[in-house]
Amino acid sequence: MTDTISVLIVDDDALVRAGLAMILRGVPDVRVVAEVADGAEVPAAVAQHRPDVVLMDIRMVKVDGVTATRQLRSRPDAPEVLILTTFDLDEHVVDALQAGASGFLVKDTAPEEIVRAVRQVASGEPTLSPRVTRQLIAQITGPAARARPARASGLPADLAEREREVARLVGEGMSNTQIGEELFLSVATVKAYVSRLLARLGLDNRVQLALLANGVDLSGGTERPPRHN
Repeated sequence: MTDTISVLIVDDDALVRAGLAMILRGVPDVRVVAEVADGAEVPAAVAQHRPDVVLMDIRMVKVDGVTATRQLRSRPDAPEVLILTTFDLDEHVVDALQAGASGFLVKDTAPEEIVRAVRQVASGEPTLSPRVTRQLIAQITGPAARARPARASGLPADLAEREREVARLVGEGMSNTQIGEELFLSVATVKAYVSRLLARLGLDNRVQLALLANGVDLSGGTERPPRHN
């Protein structure tokens, strides 16, 4: 069972919880360890079941998904958090990523894509729904963003040139393989650069690095040591 991914489902809609559980229980390498209806129940459920991944609704009555994620990610042994929302671009998407979420999916995502996302974040690779990614990039770089006072990025000025190039390409949504091809580097070298950038900038994952490279304020993020590249 060492290769089995344990999942906690958090959603205030019983039908959504049941649907997600049905999808995941049909997958041999995924095990649903618990289901809860509000972010207020998450700390106790995580302490009891120690899941690898938390599927977290973003809008709940007592404690919302952003707050619950921020509380979880402040723990040294925090599970990965995959945010679920009904909307293509929830206004809390950046808040959730700042809080340390490793992924963001709309609830009508195809079952096989939900399974893929669970596997991906469990292996340390953050994921965003393609629709959310397009909308997020538009929000960051579109006309409304360009109308605000210009700032090329939130990256420190003293980064080495190669570090800045890697961060810029992460900000464009490139994978490690694509970055390696662009800069004529091995994937292992790219991963090493990304890991150094996360450690130096105090970021939790490459999604936050991408946001920072695009000038998004990450002051609401956690101070938890980075783990992903």
